[in-house]
Amino acid sequence: MARAGLTPRKLAEAGAELADEAGFDSVTMSELARRAGVKTASLYAHIANSEELKVRIAVLALDELADRGEAAIAGRSGRAALAALGDVYRDYATEHPGRYAATRQPLGTTGGADAAVLADAVRAGTRHARMTRAILRGYDVAETEQTHAVRLLGSVFHGFVGLELGGAFSRSEPAPAESWDRALTVLDHLLAHWAAATGTDTAAGTVTDTPAVTDRR
Repeated sequence: MARAGLTPRKLAEAGAELADEAGFDSVTMSELARRAGVKTASLYAHIANSEELKVRIAVLALDELADRGEAAIAGRSGRAALAALGDVYRDYATEHPGRYAATRQPLGTTGGADAAVLADAVRAGTRHARMTRAILRGYDVAETEQTHAVRLLGSVFHGFVGLELGGAFSRSEPAPAESWDRALTVLDHLLAHWAAATGTDTAAGTVTDTPAVTDRR
């Protein structure tokens, strides 16, 4: 990255490349300055501190993911849309492990990043919730139940991807891709029968009876 023309965006892009190469935890202002060919102090004219740098990397990654996700689910519904979005997260994590890790970090917990940057992070995160809710509208999930479903899908997608990236599935058979396909099939079935499985009314989202699956032996 050339010294001239430094901007917060260019520094975030360089930080994202560093994260993919060395890991998100390795991203520091000093290492970024070394790559930019400037003194560390020079970066502070563009980025307030290391926390803001990491938030900017996360925003960049979240927006890249959302762009891919929105394109992938366009014109699709049901399992096709569900699988398309899940595959976007899984593929992106494989291609850009450092950027993906940035999207999974708590942002702005110490108050070190500028409020406008944190607002960008909230905006980018909201795009992901909207994508998931768009998929849910094609299923038997009441609006009042959708937050639960969004959290479930996020837990499965990111839980599976995180374990896979960590090598948890590398020493056993079958291949992770087969388990991924099974997970998507089960999620599709659950979403299609959400009201029956949870004992909620499809329209109102109120509890109507004991959930269909009650035997926990």
